[in-house]
Amino acid sequence: MRPHVVLSAAMSLDGHLDDNTPDRLMLSDAADFDRVDALRAASDAIMVGAETIRRDDPRLLVNRAERRAERVRQGRAEFPIKVTVTGTGALDAGARFFTTGGAKLVYCADAAVAAQTERLRGAADTEVVAAGELVDFGMILADLRRRGVERLMVEGGGSLHTRFLAEDLADEIHLAIAPFFVGDDSAPRFVRAADFPQNAGRRMVLAETRAIGDLVFVRYVVRR
Repeated sequence: MRPHVVLSAAMSLDGHLDDNTPDRLMLSDAADFDRVDALRAASDAIMVGAETIRRDDPRLLVNRAERRAERVRQGRAEFPIKVTVTGTGALDAGARFFTTGGAKLVYCADAAVAAQTERLRGAADTEVVAAGELVDFGMILADLRRRGVERLMVEGGGSLHTRFLAEDLADEIHLAIAPFFVGDDSAPRFVRAADFPQNAGRRMVLAETRAIGDLVFVRYVVRR
C-alpha cells in the first residue's frame, strides 16, 4: 500500500520550472496559486526536494483560512505534513520549510541520518527518517502510508518528478503551462532524461483541461 501520488508543477511552454536568474520566475497567476492552495488543502502531505528548499525557500502552507478551518473540522491537522528527500545534502534548519507549519519529515540516505539529525536539531516538529542506502522511494511511500498519508502532493523539483515517473510511482500529473519560453537548456526542467514507462506505448489518460487566465491547466492520470 502507498499513498495516491499527485505531481504538481507550473512550467513554461518549453518545459522549464524556472530560469537561471536570481529572482524566482513567476509562471502562475493568482487564480492558479489558489488552485494549488486547494490541492494542498486536499492533501495529507506535501513533498519537495532538498534543492527546491535551498533554491526557492518555500513555506508549503495552506494559505486560505477557511481551508485550514475545514481541515480542522474534519479532524485533520491544520497543515499537511511537509516532506523532503535528500541524499547527503545539507539542509538549513532556518529555512521556511522548517520554521512554518506543523510536522515535517526528512527522508535521507541511511549514512546521513546522524548528521542530518544533528543539523536539524533546532527545527521544531521535525523527524529525520532513514530511507535506504541510496534513498528508496518505494520505502518512503510505504512509510508515509503507515503514518496515515493517503494523498501525497509532490511539488518538485525536476529530479523528484523524474524519480516518481521513471519508477512508476505517480498516479496523476497536474500541470499549469505558461504562455512563454525560457529558452535556456541549463534552466530547471519539469523532468530530466530517463526511461519513462509513460511512453508512446503506454499513454496517460487526459482527465481535465481548462484555461486559468492565460495559462492552460492539464491533468493526466497514469494508466494502471
